[in-house]
Amino acid sequence: MTDTDPSRLWSGTAPPPRRVDPGLYVVATPIGNLRDMTLRALDVLAAADLVLAEDTRVSARLLTAYGLRVKLERCDDHAAVRAIPGVLERLQAGQVVALVSDAGTPLVSDPGYAVVKAVIEAGLPVFPLPGPSSLLAALTGAGLPSDRVLFAGFLPAKSGARRTALEGLKTPGQTVVVFESGPRLAASLADMAEVLGSREAVVARELTKLHETWVRGPLDQLAVDPRCQSPKGEMVVVIGPADEVAPDEATLDQALTAELADRSVSEAAARVAASLGLPRKQVYRRALELSGQ
Repeated sequence: MTDTDPSRLWSGTAPPPRRVDPGLYVVATPIGNLRDMTLRALDVLAAADLVLAEDTRVSARLLTAYGLRVKLERCDDHAAVRAIPGVLERLQAGQVVALVSDAGTPLVSDPGYAVVKAVIEAGLPVFPLPGPSSLLAALTGAGLPSDRVLFAGFLPAKSGARRTALEGLKTPGQTVVVFESGPRLAASLADMAEVLGSREAVVARELTKLHETWVRGPLDQLAVDPRCQSPKGEMVVVIGPADEVAPDEATLDQALTAELADRSVSEAAARVAASLGLPRKQVYRRALELSGQ
């Protein structure tokens, strides 16, 4: 019996649909597998007076797949601001407006922020509909720590700017997630290895689709892996945390001495504790010793 055998698919009943109240709905859509669409998302799209779409052609195909006929309006990075007056007018008239991106959760490295911000500022309701997200799918399937995560979106296209951006992601103890395009993937991985070191990482591609692929290994090895040489589409790269190395006593004393030159013990301890990632009480005790108190 295969996974596509209808007898193995869920055939139970779902909670009945609820009335869709007026407001702006931020609707997550499938990132590949059309069966990842939530029942609530279908309810909202069916009830929508207008759907704002990153690309109306892509969203039209999605809606057709579910048998929905809805008025579509483009809302990409260039059109979002122009769409705001019409959206506010519709919401003030008690209508339902849905915002979708081409795939996944809107506003996560996708258009829509300007519209959501304007609706909130106008005192009108915004309802997020959770659902598919390539960020969360990659993070949960990567097998890397997920208790402390920094999402950095797309890195700059040019190597110099990209390395500068990566310098800001070197904080120990956190997993980093970035998006990257296929043509830039290998060069980007090489820059990551150079700046961040040979951390364990995962490149996730075609998530939820037929050819879903996970490539795992240290960053320097991924940079030369044949599977990471200009693959098609966009990837999610999950980079494991660097090993946390506690600063030695000399480093702590040097930092405290510099801060104590023109700051109180309390202020100096707070700044050094934050910069070195050390417990504030421990740093404060050492600051008292160095200041002779």
